Amino acid sequence: MPPQTTAPATEPAETPTTTPATEPTETPATARATGGTAPTTARHPDASAPTTAPHPDASAPTTAPAATPGPGAPASAPAARRLPRNPYLRLFTVPGTRAFTAGNLVARVPMGMFTVSAVIMIAGSRGSYALAGAVTATGLAATAVVAPFTARLIDRYGQARVAVPATVLAVLGSLALLLCVRYGAPDWTLFAAYAATATTPNIGGMSRARWAHLYRSDPRAAHTANAFEQAVDELCFMTGPVLAAFLCAALFPEAGTLIGAVMLLAGMLLFTAQRATEPPVAPRTAGLRARSPLRRAGMPALLSVFLATGAIFGSMEIVTLAYVEGPWAGPVMALQAFGSFLAGLVYGSARPAADARRRLLVCLAGMTVLMSMPLLAASAAGSLPALAGALLLAGMATAPTMVTGMSLVQRLTPAGQLNEGMTLAVTALLGGISAGAAGGGWLVERAGAATAYVLPVAAGAAALCLAAAGVRARRAVA
Repeated sequence: MPPQTTAPATEPAETPTTTPATEPTETPATARATGGTAPTTARHPDASAPTTAPHPDASAPTTAPAATPGPGAPASAPAARRLPRNPYLRLFTVPGTRAFTAGNLVARVPMGMFTVSAVIMIAGSRGSYALAGAVTATGLAATAVVAPFTARLIDRYGQARVAVPATVLAVLGSLALLLCVRYGAPDWTLFAAYAATATTPNIGGMSRARWAHLYRSDPRAAHTANAFEQAVDELCFMTGPVLAAFLCAALFPEAGTLIGAVMLLAGMLLFTAQRATEPPVAPRTAGLRARSPLRRAGMPALLSVFLATGAIFGSMEIVTLAYVEGPWAGPVMALQAFGSFLAGLVYGSARPAADARRRLLVCLAGMTVLMSMPLLAASAAGSLPALAGALLLAGMATAPTMVTGMSLVQRLTPAGQLNEGMTLAVTALLGGISAGAAGGGWLVERAGAATAYVLPVAAGAAALCLAAAGVRARRAVA
């Protein structure tokens, strides 16, 4: 929830050499863009390249056979011409990337299924949406507490060693919830069972950590990979709830939870089986405890921006559900995610920002402006097609903002703690979504759904102000 040095492609295989590697040294700007963790002359490994020596130091002689340069390494002219022109297709030229992405997709779709499935299952059995909402809110709170610790264990011991048992515990929690609902167990058991699902690893964070490791010496490819992951997030957000609602209605009320649990475990097993692309565990010095990424300069300010951004999403969702009501609420909400999905694909094809903090300010300013469009559509036009179009446009600011923000998180987080750093960002988002949903519901009851669309605009403005304050603070320190 990813460095071997290869011989030049034009060198005869098995020709020994005593000259040091001649790749250009990584510049400070490139080091910052990749988290500053890549060795100055290391290139990305081709997982399929044969080698006759252990992992070499850049200055050591090599006797390795000729191999195809990795994605972060300079390639010869013929090899470069063979690479796909599409930046997204180039991501998958590294062996193992397609397999771990397939597992990631299978495991990530249930992330959008579980909440909807639990609400349908509990409300249908107990006749109380209040109980269903309280149970899911408890699970969200437990996840916010447990997820960073799970991510820290993943960074320390490796994705495969921790993610699989953590996923098994979460799946058992989902199955326990299903059985408690099915057989009429006391209400408190529902809270306990759903809280157990908090051990679910952040599959999106683990996937981003693999991309960051694979393309640590190629900032542009890393930018494209972050955009791809954000597009996948939006795709799962669109399909997960729809799939859950369909399964619960077409089969039986517990079907969404059951099939989601099976998909989560199967996807995680496939994902973690791809050991060649797994980031190595960072070595630790005996007696020294790694500092939390939360204590890194600039991280608290950035997490506050994620918190405010989450409030945008949470308030927009609850206000839209209250405004639309009925069967069209889901499809209309999906338009916002679809807009973000399209914008993410386009944004990933662009060059990464030279100044990511300034780019984040621009993205947040655009998000604040675009979030005002649903407010105008609901207040002035008052028609569902107008609101649907406004949500589609509003969603187009989401992916660029999230991609830029996650890139900053990666730069601020040490390479050996990437999972923890990105999970902290996700935790901040979850906290903001929860607060935004609560605030949106409160405002809907007191001012009406149309007026309540002012809350996402206010949250966007708050995120922009927090980001600007963080930039000014860092400049003052510098």
